[in-house]
Amino acid sequence: MKIVRWDEDAYHFAAEKMQKIGLHASDGFFLDLYCLEPGQEQKAHAHDGSDKVYLVVKGQGRFRIGDEEATLSAGESVMAATCDMHGITNDSGSQLVVLTLMAPPPAPRAK
Repeated sequence: MKIVRWDEDAYHFAAEKMQKIGLHASDGFFLDLYCLEPGQEQKAHAHDGSDKVYLVVKGQGRFRIGDEEATLSAGESVMAATCDMHGITNDSGSQLVVLTLMAPPPAPRAK
């Protein structure tokens, strides 16, 4: 049994870019923490064949799903269905932590 922490003890921030902390993963899904300093973003992108759920754990940020944008705060979540463009911008003045679930995980990129 793999037990992981996803509270403040697991958060990791870096000045250079958003940090992804892998919590659980299988062939069918992944669960990560995304940690964003103010001004950082996850550029908008899409996944063919995968759904992604963002759950805001700490702070607030601007989330893009398709053609819509909304500011979400701790306790709120949003889903990007397969092929929806999606991304996050931390345009607040404080740190943002997002629990991120994706199923199935994207196929590995060819090297």
